[in-house]
Amino acid sequence: MNCTSEPSPSEAPEEVDGAAIAACVILGLAFLIGAPGNLLVIWVILRYIKQRFHTVVLLLHLAVADLLTLITLPLWIYSLQRTWVFGETVCKLVVYIVMACMFSSIFFITLISVERFLAICHPFLMMRWKSKRNINRCLLVLWLFALLLGVPALITQTLDERDGAKHCLTKEFTSDTLTITFLCLETLLGFVLPLITLCVCYCLVDVQLKKMSFTSKQKSKVLIHTVMAVFILCWLPYHVVNIIDVVCHLFFDTHECVPRSLVLSTGALVFISSSVNPVLYTFFARNMTESLGESRLVRLFKEVTSHVVREV
Repeated sequence: MNCTSEPSPSEAPEEVDGAAIAACVILGLAFLIGAPGNLLVIWVILRYIKQRFHTVVLLLHLAVADLLTLITLPLWIYSLQRTWVFGETVCKLVVYIVMACMFSSIFFITLISVERFLAICHPFLMMRWKSKRNINRCLLVLWLFALLLGVPALITQTLDERDGAKHCLTKEFTSDTLTITFLCLETLLGFVLPLITLCVCYCLVDVQLKKMSFTSKQKSKVLIHTVMAVFILCWLPYHVVNIIDVVCHLFFDTHECVPRSLVLSTGALVFISSSVNPVLYTFFARNMTESLGESRLVRLFKEVTSHVVREV
C-alpha cells in the first residue's frame, strides 16, 4: 500500500481518522481470511499433492506471493492506528516486499488465465508447452520481473510525519517526470496489460466452453467470471487514483488532487485480492459435504486440484 500524494490541508482530521479505521478493518479482515487460507493451500500442496501438475505449481507460487504480502498487514494496522516505530529501512523493505509480491501475484493470475486458455482452446499446443522446464522458466522470469518492479520502492519510499506520528505511506520523487513514469508503469504493467490478457483469454475460453458439454462447465464459467470480477473490484479503484495523480501532475502541477482518506481506502482494498485467491480455487469443489475434521480440508483441496486438471 502506498501513498503518492500529500493530504490536503483542508481535509478534516475526523475524515482521515475514519478512513484509517476503515482501512484497518479491511486490512484486518484480509489478514484473518487470507493468511490461514494461503497457508492451507501451501501446506496441502507440499504435504499431500504428490503429482505437481502445472496448475498446482502455479497455485503454489500464487499462494506464496499472497502470503508474503499478507504477513505485512499487522505492521500497517499498527502504523495506521499509532505510529511507524520500525524505522525507515524497515519501511522501505516492507513496501518492497508488498510491491514485488503483489506484482508477482498479478502475474501468476495472468499466467493461470493463459494456461487455462491454452489447455481448453489449444490442448495440443499445451501438451508441448507444459513441460516442467518451461513452467519453471516462466515462474523464474515472472518472479525476477516482479522483484525488479519493486526496486523503485527501495529508492523512493520514505517516512512522513503528521500530528506527531510517523507513517510509511509516502513516496518521494526527484521530479514530476519520474512520478508520472512510475505511476504509468505501475498502472500499465500491474493492471491494464494483465486485465486485457485476462479478458481475452477468458472470453475465448468462454466461447470454447459453450461448444462443450460436461457437467463442470457451469462451474468453470462461474469461476472465470468471479476471478475477473474480483481482480477488477480490488485493483480498479487503486489505479483510478494513480490516473488522477498523473492528470494532476500533468495539467495542474499539484500533489493534492486525491484526499488521503481515498488513498488509504483504495490502498487497503488491493490486499483483498491476495486474501480471496485461495477461496476462489476451493469454493467450486464438488464434494463439499464430506465428513468434518482436518481430512475434509485436505480432501477438499485435492478435489479442487483434480477438478482443474480434469477440465484441462
